[in-house]
Amino acid sequence: MRIQYQRVVFLVVCALLAACARTPPEQQLREAVAAMQAAIEARDVSQVRGLLADDFIGPGGMDRSGAARLAQVTFMRHRDIGVAIVGPLDLTISDDRASVRFDAALTGGSGGFLPDRARLHSVETGWRLEGGEWRLVSATWDPRL
Repeated sequence: MRIQYQRVVFLVVCALLAACARTPPEQQLREAVAAMQAAIEARDVSQVRGLLADDFIGPGGMDRSGAARLAQVTFMRHRDIGVAIVGPLDLTISDDRASVRFDAALTGGSGGFLPDRARLHSVETGWRLEGGEWRLVSATWDPRL
C-alpha cells in the first residue's frame, strides 16, 4: 500500500511540474516574433512561410504565397539582411489571438561594411494560436524615416 501511495504522489508531482513548465503565451509569442526575425536574417523563405498562417493577409491584400515571394525577391536582392527591433514589443493577448506592435530597423546590403539600404518601419502584426504554435495572420508596416 505504501509503494502505491508513493507512486501516486510521484505522478501528481510530475503532472504539476509539467503544468508549471508550460511556456506562458506571452513568452511563446515573443519567441515566435524572434523566430520570424531569425528566419528573415537567415534568408530562409521556408521558415518565414512556416510561421505564416494559411490565411495570412498583408498590405494590399498580399496572401501567404505573396509574402513568401516578397521574402524570396528581397533575399535575392540583398546578400545581407538585418532586422533590429527598436524598443519594446507592445503585446496584447486575448485567448488565442494576439497583436504585437514594434518599430524595426531593416537593413539590406551586398556584403560590405555598411548596408546599401536601411529604413525604420512601424510594424503591426496579428497572431493566432494554432495547435500550440503562434502563427502570423496579418502584418502591416509603414516607413518611419
